[in-house]
Amino acid sequence: MTEQVMAAIDGSTFSEGVCDAASWASLALEAPLTFLHVNDNHVPPEERNLSGNLLAGGRERLLEELSRLDEQRAKVAQEQGRLMLQAARERAIQDGVAEPVTRQRNGTLVETLEELQNDMRLLVIGKRGEGAEQASGHLGSNLERVVRTLHRPILMVPASFEAPKKVMIAFDGSQTTRKGVEMLARSPLFAGIPVHVVIVGAETGDNRSQLDWALKTLREAGHEAEGAIRAGEVEATLRAYKEEQGIDLLVMGAYGHSRIRHLLVGSTTTEMLRRASVPILLLR
Repeated sequence: MTEQVMAAIDGSTFSEGVCDAASWASLALEAPLTFLHVNDNHVPPEERNLSGNLLAGGRERLLEELSRLDEQRAKVAQEQGRLMLQAARERAIQDGVAEPVTRQRNGTLVETLEELQNDMRLLVIGKRGEGAEQASGHLGSNLERVVRTLHRPILMVPASFEAPKKVMIAFDGSQTTRKGVEMLARSPLFAGIPVHVVIVGAETGDNRSQLDWALKTLREAGHEAEGAIRAGEVEATLRAYKEEQGIDLLVMGAYGHSRIRHLLVGSTTTEMLRRASVPILLLR
């Protein structure tokens, strides 16, 4: 199957942003677009414990009733998913995508995405799912598991999306972030968009050499590129630069070889994702 932009949608408030970001990526990459909705029909364990202290006859009747309710819930969930996918498809067509495809699967989101990742060029996913708390500081647990599991670029989208006008890449000279610079330089996704390269660390000869390489790579590909080396704590420094420069999309490696490797493994990436008010493209 042709590698495609795949967008995971659900009933959360992030789905519209996911739809718009996926449409933008599909058009820019000239790649097919697939919307995916996954029904997780696993019933929470606490619902199975209601019969624990009942007599045998009552327990059997209750379990029969729970089974019937499970079946009804599954049918409702499937219909809700179908309607969500239909709405996403219509929104993408309005955005200019010619033939978006929809897929509905049963199972868990992470396992389903892992199974389908060979078909993906890019995964677009919301910051939180419909099962997560809506407090701004909460990060959906599915997102962390997806990033840990998949080996494809992942675009995390907040509640709304607009095509970026200024991009920043968090750079540390590692193989992952060097590949990120090269990808960004040649990708039609970022054609004509100014790029800022930021190293969080000391002003050393090695850091300056790494930054010069990144800027040269981007400029030779036709990008307007700026760079900075900033000392400080990684998450706070990147966030401050983003706000100072009006960055509206951040590119970073999910894993690296310096302090930035703590992104998602430790606290830094988790904090970046939690606080994100702009889309973040995570590279592996």
